[in-house]
Amino acid sequence: MRIKQTIVTRGVERYTVNESLASTRKPKAGDVGLFRVLEVDRHSSLQCIDKRSHSIFDGDYILAAFGDRYATSQYEGYVPDEPLDVYHIIGAGGVVGIVRTKNASLEDYEPTTVTLVGYCCESDGSVINTLFRNQTRVPFTGEVPNQAKIILSIGSTMDSGKTTTAAHIARGLKTTGKQVAFIKLTGTVYSKDIDYVSDCGADIAMDFSNVGFPSTYLVEKATILDIYQTLLNKIGEHKPSYIVMEIADGLFQRETSFLLNDKDFMKTIHNTVFSCGDSLSVMAGLQVLNEMGIKPCMISGRFTMSPLLIEEVRTRMKVPVHTIDEIMTGELNSIFEG
Repeated sequence: MRIKQTIVTRGVERYTVNESLASTRKPKAGDVGLFRVLEVDRHSSLQCIDKRSHSIFDGDYILAAFGDRYATSQYEGYVPDEPLDVYHIIGAGGVVGIVRTKNASLEDYEPTTVTLVGYCCESDGSVINTLFRNQTRVPFTGEVPNQAKIILSIGSTMDSGKTTTAAHIARGLKTTGKQVAFIKLTGTVYSKDIDYVSDCGADIAMDFSNVGFPSTYLVEKATILDIYQTLLNKIGEHKPSYIVMEIADGLFQRETSFLLNDKDFMKTIHNTVFSCGDSLSVMAGLQVLNEMGIKPCMISGRFTMSPLLIEEVRTRMKVPVHTIDEIMTGELNSIFEG
């Protein structure tokens, strides 16, 4: 039997499948299972451990993990609080749960459905859970390795340009010849973002999935801070001078909001860059950030694709506005260093 092993289960190599638990165990975020695809719809391919997107078909077997998801332009999904006969694929990295809501743009699509054949178990019979599996969980201290300057990329909402901005900041900073790292601290597992930042020049790129999390949605703040410190320590081995970091989704999203309002977290941040999709969200977003005591050193994002929108912002706001083409040259590095 061929099994397509999704990227969320990387590091899971040896296991036994306990089929009896499928109908009795309450799923938990991070629990790994062997699933059979029932009907392919929205997700017709999944990213596997080789990072390639593999097409899936009705009847295929996949190794995946339960998790929650928050995505305003995709699915809102959750780990169910009881065993079910049918589950949904809610993320292309192999995250399984139950869809609660979806963006209206997906009205013609239904979630791809799967059934749980059985849980994957360790040699002692315990269910394999990816969260911090075989990892040393480092409690949050706020210590930044190598006294690196952390540049935080945040946005008004999903798809506002945070990752693209972060990637081009990393590319610009690499013109200094120094080590540049990237962290995507929150989101749902899928390596596209960290791969893109790597392609732009980052020497090392990691995200929450490197410590076993299918997603960070609904994870407690203390745990996310520990994820942060653990990733900092891992990246510290590369002695970066700069760490560009992205927090997923918008300012009002649960995890983004409590991180930005956490003083100890923000003390680790050297500079913040704010990305937006339009001029009005720039003004509203800056007001929200001002209430948090955060002053971005620069504004960028999707709105900078339009010279007219740039002009609308520049005539009303004093915060510097720059396109990704300007950022990637390295000519603006002094802004991040200050």
